[in-house]
Amino acid sequence: GQDDCKQQVAINRLSRPRARRQARSNRPDQRIPDLPETANMGFLHLFIVNKSGGLIHHRPLGARAPRIGTNEWLRIGSTFHSLHAIAAEASPVRLLGNKNSDGADDGIEQIEAGGLVLSCLQTRTGVKFVITAEPGTPDLDMVLKEIYVLYADCALKDPFYELEMPIRCELFTQAVDALIERVEKTGARLR
Repeated sequence: GQDDCKQQVAINRLSRPRARRQARSNRPDQRIPDLPETANMGFLHLFIVNKSGGLIHHRPLGARAPRIGTNEWLRIGSTFHSLHAIAAEASPVRLLGNKNSDGADDGIEQIEAGGLVLSCLQTRTGVKFVITAEPGTPDLDMVLKEIYVLYADCALKDPFYELEMPIRCELFTQAVDALIERVEKTGARLR
């Protein structure tokens, strides 16, 4: 029904490639230059999925992030968890450094589409940290690792946080905001 339509609109917004505008004035000697590639770089969303496939955290990271409702996020989290598990089992190649000799822990690490890059970090405990960004956004893997450190430092050390439950830790939220702001401002590599 109406929810399916909203979900499809959100998916269409995520999968549409961004066209770079080449505006020209009437005079050939006054061409307006293309926007630099960095103008389209930016983080979109962060979501964290527990080892059972439940969404424990989601939030937009930038102004360009499409607005998606909570129910849609719950579906996205559980669907990604299932796709990650299927990809791990269906993969014919074992990745280097995999702790499982059968290759069942590989899963999805990155998906690149027109207008969107999705990057995933699965921890040893099965928690998946997933970040979406616009193509060309640097250091997605390092940002995910830093978010994992923030999760360990802020959420897991919170005496009121229970494992596998939604993360409602203001310190974690503020630390993620500061990390994203630092990465976007400096544009430099982390560490």
